Amino acid sequence: MPITPKFITLEGGEGVGKSTNLALIESCLVDQGLDVVVTREPGGTLLGEKLRGLLLDTNGSSPVPMAELLMVFAARAQHLEQVILPALAEGAWVLCDRFTDATYAYQGYGRQMDTAAIEALEHLVQQAFRPDLTVLLDVDPEIGLARAAERGELDRFEMENLPFFRRVREGYLDRARRRADAWIVVDAGEELEQVQVTLKRKFADWLAHVGV
Repeated sequence: MPITPKFITLEGGEGVGKSTNLALIESCLVDQGLDVVVTREPGGTLLGEKLRGLLLDTNGSSPVPMAELLMVFAARAQHLEQVILPALAEGAWVLCDRFTDATYAYQGYGRQMDTAAIEALEHLVQQAFRPDLTVLLDVDPEIGLARAAERGELDRFEMENLPFFRRVREGYLDRARRRADAWIVVDAGEELEQVQVTLKRKFADWLAHVGV
């Protein structure tokens, strides 16, 4: 009997190595003979990518927190309808670089916005739709920010201060504690080779659990 396609998200703060480890998860799924759609938030659609550009832009006036939150969910609504839900309906597994847990971490904990507003928008845009698995790459923000700085020019979020990123990290860890059955947490502060060994092992265990 065919396995129902799953929606998997990859989360983490700045400098955790999401791009490299996203590719690793994708290869693990492809090795199992699964069709995979890889996408990202904010983004994934023409409208979403335009909103992403506005959200990350360091020039001009920055959106106020509520405008930022609404832009994130506007991009998400478009992403769900045009990419994520159609791909799942066609039998593909969807692997997404960040999703709503990032909104709770960055806007809820980082910006210290009322999470009731996030919950209301989450229900409005997603109804009961949630990731089947969330992979969190966790690292001390000081380490992550140093790595991000080595990559070159920083975007608007990467330019936030250390206390902001400490709150973001706590937000992610709090979300992981609340849904431990649907999260994998990996220490991304170790060397990349060890990070990927741990990630592959934990992800293989989850795939076996869901019958792959």
